[in-house]
Amino acid sequence: MKALVTGATGFIGGAVASALLEEGTEVRALMRDGSALNIGDGEVEAVTGDILDAASVERAVKGCDVVFHVAALYSLWVKPKVIRQVNVEGTRNVLKAAMDEGVERVVHTSSVAAVAQTNGRDVADETWLPEPKHLSGPYKRSKWEAEGVARDFHQQGLDVVIVNPSFPIGEGDVKPTPTGKVIVDFLSGRLPAYVDTGINVVDVEDVAQGHVLAWKKGRSGERYILGNQNMTLKAALEQLAKIAGMRPPKFKIPIPVALAMSYLDTWIEGYLLRRTPEIPLEGVKAARKYAYVDSSKAINELGLPQTSVEEAFKKAVAWFASHGHVENLPWLENRSVTQML
Repeated sequence: MKALVTGATGFIGGAVASALLEEGTEVRALMRDGSALNIGDGEVEAVTGDILDAASVERAVKGCDVVFHVAALYSLWVKPKVIRQVNVEGTRNVLKAAMDEGVERVVHTSSVAAVAQTNGRDVADETWLPEPKHLSGPYKRSKWEAEGVARDFHQQGLDVVIVNPSFPIGEGDVKPTPTGKVIVDFLSGRLPAYVDTGINVVDVEDVAQGHVLAWKKGRSGERYILGNQNMTLKAALEQLAKIAGMRPPKFKIPIPVALAMSYLDTWIEGYLLRRTPEIPLEGVKAARKYAYVDSSKAINELGLPQTSVEEAFKKAVAWFASHGHVENLPWLENRSVTQML
């Protein structure tokens, strides 16, 4: 059994490739020239290419039994045209190649960004389909559109299962992702306050297992939310503070104030200095609504694991600290990361 994984150089894709290797599946990875795999132990067959290059996608898919399309551009500060090209047209290339090659199944990695956010603190499930105009920012709109491409291919006869990870944390967040950057900023003392919003947190290793389970147990054409615990951002930062031996932020910034700060930061950092803004406007806009979701469908139908969120936070703290992502480490003075945990 051979599986192709796109995005194996990234956070979720690397975890999926590692999970497949652990259970004895042959893994092939489509990766751009000069990039590095983000996996643990095991051998992976690397095919140089890009999801925007249809010919290289066809070469990578050829001879594979299953395709895990995980690759995506997850950024809050990239031109909308570029985000759409990668996330939508890249998806179209991968699914077309899979259909032409006759693979048994495709597991398409979407996101809770493609699930309607809640007004207040209601909990969304797989039946929630948002209107594009209600999605804040090009990333969310691109994931919504890419999921539509996956459904179109399913209607044409391709066996596709869609998975929607929530906010994964843990080991291997190499870039880091926008979620990981919040953790890094807090640990580095750059996050003295918080906004009133809510997220769903899940261990990235559980997300990886969810992909494997979707391949083996998922119903064709269905979507499965891969998440765990709903919690406010304040509670998440308090959890991090407890693990790291730091003080949690005391001050809540009203959303209108955060928006004003973000617009100013975007103008100065983004447009004048040509740097990635520290306060991403898309992220602040998204924070106006809670991102609480219900993962019971994936738990009941797939057997999605539910590693404790505290354990996932511990893994993330240890990994970021030991891989040089955290600046100014007074809380690690005279003690190793292992001792801290």
